Amino acid sequence: MLTTLRIKNLALVADLTMELTPGFNVITGETGAGKSVILGAINLIIGQRADRTLIRSGTDSCSVEAVFDTRQLSAPLDSFLEENGLDIGEPGELRIRRSFTSAGTNRQFVNGSPTSVAILVRLGEWLVDLHGPHEHQSLLQPTKQLAILDAFSGLDTLRGKWDALWTRRRELLEERTSLVIDDVTYHQQLDLLRHQAHEIEAAGLRPEEEAELHTEFQRISNAARLIETTQAAQATLSEGDDTLMDRMGTLGRLLADLQRHDPGAVELMTVHVSAADALNELQSLLSRYFDRLELDPERLQELEERIDLLQGLKRKYGPTVADVMAFGEASREKLAALEGLENRAAELAMQLERVDRQLGEIGRELSTHRREAIPRLSQSVADQLAALGFRQSRVDVEISTSETPSATGFDTCEFQFAPNPGEPPKPLRSIASSGELARVMLAFKTVLAAEDEVPVLIFDEVDANVGGETGQAVGQKLREIAKGHQVLCITHLAPVAAHGHSHYLVSKHVADGRTESRMERLDGPGRIAEIARMLGGMSAAAFGHAEELLERAKEGR
Repeated sequence: MLTTLRIKNLALVADLTMELTPGFNVITGETGAGKSVILGAINLIIGQRADRTLIRSGTDSCSVEAVFDTRQLSAPLDSFLEENGLDIGEPGELRIRRSFTSAGTNRQFVNGSPTSVAILVRLGEWLVDLHGPHEHQSLLQPTKQLAILDAFSGLDTLRGKWDALWTRRRELLEERTSLVIDDVTYHQQLDLLRHQAHEIEAAGLRPEEEAELHTEFQRISNAARLIETTQAAQATLSEGDDTLMDRMGTLGRLLADLQRHDPGAVELMTVHVSAADALNELQSLLSRYFDRLELDPERLQELEERIDLLQGLKRKYGPTVADVMAFGEASREKLAALEGLENRAAELAMQLERVDRQLGEIGRELSTHRREAIPRLSQSVADQLAALGFRQSRVDVEISTSETPSATGFDTCEFQFAPNPGEPPKPLRSIASSGELARVMLAFKTVLAAEDEVPVLIFDEVDANVGGETGQAVGQKLREIAKGHQVLCITHLAPVAAHGHSHYLVSKHVADGRTESRMERLDGPGRIAEIARMLGGMSAAAFGHAEELLERAKEGR
């Protein structure tokens, strides 16, 4: 329910705080006193367009704030707030604030968190149903009309089954859409992935292979030069005439002769022996090195081909061998997934066929129950309308069944209304009189009071063009609906106002040369006086009649 409504600088309202109660809240006042500002403020709260011309003159901004008690709200409010990044706020309470300026700045907040107008619209659908000359009229929406018919028919369980299957169908269709690919593109992708995966797999790559190949290639490609150089080194040491080894022998003999004649030359001989040993070791190493060298043109060609292969793969698939191997693994995975598309598509087709079959069964059952309920709904609403002044009116429900399913089944419906005998019924949305529309809504609300989950119902002009007896019936209906909802009603009719649980008076006052609207809650004598005014005067008879209306309303007569 709406517990608090604060309005600041909107039209004639400077600063007004309205504390509302459960049950039936009546708002009265002279024409032009500012009652419509209340509705305008609520419209802003539920996301209707902000009109800068409504900003109170002399100010450059206005604001509206509403506090709702959500403890009895059936909608998934907390999860909705979380999904949209909004603060959940105090348990069982929702605060909505909206402000706009003459410069065009428009801001809205939910529990202190900034949000969009679209969010307010969505919350408004859960919180408030406003009936009268305003846009927020759910009864005119075809989906709402079908929901009313289903609620009256007691189809909650069947609709729950339909909703679950419909959600599953949408999921299957979305997955199938993601798989859809034309045959040419499909086979092109298959061929490409197969080629890539096979080419990389056939190469038998190892991450460390490239470095090993380059080392071996360097050695084999230089083998001829290495052999020639090694042979020249060996010849210099010990082959042919006047080799280093020959000269070392000659040098040794000369040093030995020095040692015989001078024992102090022994150190020279020692160094010579070490040098000779080093030359012998060098000769041995050169020999072993030479034995390892070989000219192998076939191996050299193999290495060149392997290195060329790696370079080609790297140009195609990645800068390193490791990258090429990773690309190959990804290609194999994509290939497996693509090859599995046909199987998954066939599986999805089977599941869709099964879901469509189940939807068909439930849809036919829904259609049957809906058509069976139409005469009872029409008669129930007609009975309520008779008490509201439409004694010979007729309400029809035109239902159409399609072969194509929708979110609500195979059916669409249109509420039609004929207020006078002899006239053909017309769609409810084409009713010209807002007073007629409000009373039709009141009739539906009375019939469906137990099923309606919107907590706050607002009626404006519900008493338009009705007399005292019908006004009494309107007041009784509103009071009856208020047993399960919070009802706000702006009325000019005393019998309607008398049935309110709470009565608020809107009046105009002049202060400091400025006109402003004020509101007060009436009790006791103040309420009797206001109802007497609505009856046409402040005479003793009017006061007596006002007291009688209040007493009759209290007794439920």
